Amino acid sequence: MEGEISNFMTVWTLVVISLTYCHTISKTVPAGTRRLLAISPVIVLFFILPLSLTAISLGGLTSFFIAWLCNFKLILFAFGKGPLSPSRSCSLAYFIPVACLPIKIHNPVESTKKEEGPCSEINERGLKSPMNYVVKCLVIVAFLPAYEGKVRVHPVILNLMYLVHVYVGLEVSLAVVGAMVRALTGIGLEPQFEEPYLSTSLQDFWGRRWNLMVTNILHPAVYLPVSRLIGRRWAALPASFACFLVSALMHELIFYYIGRKEPRWEVTSFFLLHGLCVAAEIAAKKALAGRFHLPRAVSGAMAVGFILATALWLFLPALLWCDAEDKARREATAVVDFVKRTWSVLGYSSIMKASR
Repeated sequence: MEGEISNFMTVWTLVVISLTYCHTISKTVPAGTRRLLAISPVIVLFFILPLSLTAISLGGLTSFFIAWLCNFKLILFAFGKGPLSPSRSCSLAYFIPVACLPIKIHNPVESTKKEEGPCSEINERGLKSPMNYVVKCLVIVAFLPAYEGKVRVHPVILNLMYLVHVYVGLEVSLAVVGAMVRALTGIGLEPQFEEPYLSTSLQDFWGRRWNLMVTNILHPAVYLPVSRLIGRRWAALPASFACFLVSALMHELIFYYIGRKEPRWEVTSFFLLHGLCVAAEIAAKKALAGRFHLPRAVSGAMAVGFILATALWLFLPALLWCDAEDKARREATAVVDFVKRTWSVLGYSSIMKASR
């Protein structure tokens, strides 16, 4: 684990140096193809760097942060758009965290704007209270006895617990990163998740509740360009599906970083299926034009049930194929052992000081 931490620090040192270079050249290279060519070595490097990490906790998050989010932000930045555009970023202290971390600066004025597309509603409350995350972590702690005796737990129940664990682990990890940035900079940040289990439709789940940092980057990087190419009248369906296609390919890449195994394309099937269903949902809403609405309780149960069923069928097997369960268990054991050793050393030091 010590070697992994050393690699992790090296990777992020290179990330900071590379982003400093991107910020510097933006002052002399105008937005457009020339700037894209100038930062293209950084984009390639950010696809390569996660290969030096093998831990699911460090490598998985790093690949998500730099190979996906940061690279997409840099591509937008090359053309003077996105969260790193000159109109939004001036200082290096702003540029680096916004570029490489899953955060979005809270802007109440921007949050009230009505943007076209499935991903336009922005939560205005900022990051959630610590108690929200504590309760979710306690749920995972309650799962631990079942994990220990999983041979006595029905496989479907166990897999549902794994899905909840993935959701809570991802939300808490991103919230910790956001809280650290807010503590260091004092800037207000948007939440990364908005209670996805309360979704009332697939469109609501993917566009307004689940992993909003991805939503916020796919909208300008994929949805809007496809919309302009096709035209506003017919844009919603193909542009939404294009977002799911890109998300599918990026998930395949991240799962490869985690497991270093050939993809079986299950996660791609998961996202393409949901892309088709969201497109069908958008078409149905337009055809009905508000003449018919299911009760929220019914539509919510149908949406969440469909998400869980398809995740059990396609998403979770792809994650388990990457040996995510075994890696997570080994890393958790290593962390516990480290804490025990540290506690023992601190306790021994205290006793020695008291004896003097």
